[in-house]
Amino acid sequence: MSGRVNRAIELLSQGQPVYYTGSGERSYEGGKKMAHTWADYIMYEMEHEAFDVHLLHEYMRGLVDGGPTRSGHRTPTVIVTLPTDGSDPDVMRANAWQVRQVLAAGVHGILLCHAESTEAVKVFVESARYPFAHYEGTGLVQGRRGSGGQGIAAHIWGMTPVEYLHKADVWPLNPDGEILLGLKIENHRALAHVEASVAVPGIGFAEWGPGDMGMSFGFANNHDEPFPEVMENARSRILAATKKVGIAFLNTVRVDDVVMRLDEGVRIGAGPEAAAEIGRKHTKRTMPW
Repeated sequence: MSGRVNRAIELLSQGQPVYYTGSGERSYEGGKKMAHTWADYIMYEMEHEAFDVHLLHEYMRGLVDGGPTRSGHRTPTVIVTLPTDGSDPDVMRANAWQVRQVLAAGVHGILLCHAESTEAVKVFVESARYPFAHYEGTGLVQGRRGSGGQGIAAHIWGMTPVEYLHKADVWPLNPDGEILLGLKIENHRALAHVEASVAVPGIGFAEWGPGDMGMSFGFANNHDEPFPEVMENARSRILAATKKVGIAFLNTVRVDDVVMRLDEGVRIGAGPEAAAEIGRKHTKRTMPW
């Protein structure tokens, strides 16, 4: 068995890129089917689809019962997108219950959409941490996650509730943490603060969200390349910001460009299995998949 719970964190900490896929059927049986996915992590969409935490619990149970993975992890990493956004610290604080709810289901990370406010990003990180976690000197305040939700999450992770309490912290702020938090810098308001937002301790990755970024600049349907210059500049700025603070950048990868994307600094690939196969060989990946 692996020494870490979160396969994505384990790989990123080794300097290896990771690749993700969608959740498939959102049910217990869907989880069982995805337990041996080719991907390093599963993106569980709750931004636009129903915020049904019961289904998320069932899906996580299915992953456990269908596992372990070929890499020796109890489940693949699961990262959830939330319906709230990071437009304002008050909005994030009012919707911190969503963070508590999905983490209590045993997921391994959260992606915050429309991360426009650096102060909201701080609240996001604080909402995912327990009060006893170290925060002095980080610019954060005491964690806001409360006791009571650790039992089910601990079962999903295959440990006691007390063990879970100490493992369920954010990486890389806590090098031993098993929760991966990310930001979508996906509009011009978020772009204006990107350097400060990605530097908030506890953030592990960021992406640029071309569909929404394009809309914010007046392009109704410019999710895919070729991109206008203003969008290319936005992507370059976000990539540079992630490199500066040493966190992962997420970007689409295809069979014909995955090597180029990895060489420019992409560390989380959104693309097909065939592209991931090429990328893993390029970086001499040894962990089974």
